Amino acid sequence: MQTSPNNPGHTNSWYAASANDKRVRPELEGETEADVCVIGAGFTGISAALELAENGFSVVVLEGERIGFGASGRNGGQIVNGYSRDLEVIAKRYGQEKAVKLGEMSLEGGEIIRRRVATYGIHCDLVDGGFFAAFTDKQVKEMAHVKANWEKHGHTGLEMVSKSEVGRYVKTDRYVGGMIDRLGGHIHPLNLVLGEAAAAEGLGVRIFEKSRVTGLDMGASPVVKTARGRVKAKYVLVCGNAYLGSMLPKITDRMMPVSSQVMATEPLDAKLIEDLLPANYCVEDANYVLDYYRRTADNRLLYGGGIGYGGHDPANLTGVIRPNMLKTFPQLKDARIDFAWSGNFALTLTRVPHIGRLSENVYFSHGDSGHGVTTTHLLGKILGEAVRGHAGRFDVWASLPALPFPGGRTFRVPLTVLGAWWYGLRDKLGV
Repeated sequence: MQTSPNNPGHTNSWYAASANDKRVRPELEGETEADVCVIGAGFTGISAALELAENGFSVVVLEGERIGFGASGRNGGQIVNGYSRDLEVIAKRYGQEKAVKLGEMSLEGGEIIRRRVATYGIHCDLVDGGFFAAFTDKQVKEMAHVKANWEKHGHTGLEMVSKSEVGRYVKTDRYVGGMIDRLGGHIHPLNLVLGEAAAAEGLGVRIFEKSRVTGLDMGASPVVKTARGRVKAKYVLVCGNAYLGSMLPKITDRMMPVSSQVMATEPLDAKLIEDLLPANYCVEDANYVLDYYRRTADNRLLYGGGIGYGGHDPANLTGVIRPNMLKTFPQLKDARIDFAWSGNFALTLTRVPHIGRLSENVYFSHGDSGHGVTTTHLLGKILGEAVRGHAGRFDVWASLPALPFPGGRTFRVPLTVLGAWWYGLRDKLGV
């Protein structure tokens, strides 16, 4: 990992370079106590900590690196509603009753983000609106089907876009249509999680960085251990996602780290970037291995794509992404790339988050499978609700089966790559 020269401990991303808060929190030393110890200072952990602090709980957060070090501070910054599998798939797998309950929660992640931005005055460049771009008529039909199903669950912000209307949202000839989500949007994700962390600290939460967990004693009074300290707590929330490591195999055996690559151009002429993305909506396409992009507050184009199963990065990050960017916007052939980075997200076999209990008072959530910006906020809040004694929504999620990857740790990557190749081939052939 190439580290940020002005924000030590973070990868060298545009997010790290433009972070509002570059303070380094102390490492945990010695022994302390709290009602709740949260492992991981990404969106899930900080969302849970803030929910608990707002309800009077004492909370300690342990982060192995820096706040937002993982996917929470490296992603595309898109507020994409729903889950990695649509509600119709969830209904077929788990029954209509559970699909209805998950549907009731499916817009809440974005609502939580907007509410916290407003309540705590978080400066994270929040912009409303998202566009899903289709390459083929088949993808357009699939979007229309998804729209109809979403509307059964109360989502009223969706609108189909014809080929002639695509230019309102993105000036390219690659797409045959698509769908907009007026309840979508985009943010500077690192500034969002840093703002939420500062809000939590204002309510008494103590956050320790460079405090990687080395052990967890589960029992009536759990003890969380780091290299130089210990936390005694009534409850522990495990929120490490793809950066958890191998300490808790019951969790990590149901998850595979997957890398995605992102780059940011130099600041572009304001007229040019406004012409490319006139509505300032974020965009993601409908392919299995998709591209996603948006404008930044300082007029860069932030463009992401590619995938590395097992969390492996390509040797040349821009070599993966830049060709696709130029297919979309050939007029950027001379634009300088100022930043290129990658980050891992946690993928489950079902593409549905894995949430549950390791013991009576040790809970976990991970595996948002590429829909983490909104889902982590929802599930972090639900973890906090469970600690508070309101576990109804938690139990709905915990009841969904989490399956191991075929082939175990040895073969999960090649088998998943094979599946991705097949779906990628279908996208290219338009079938």
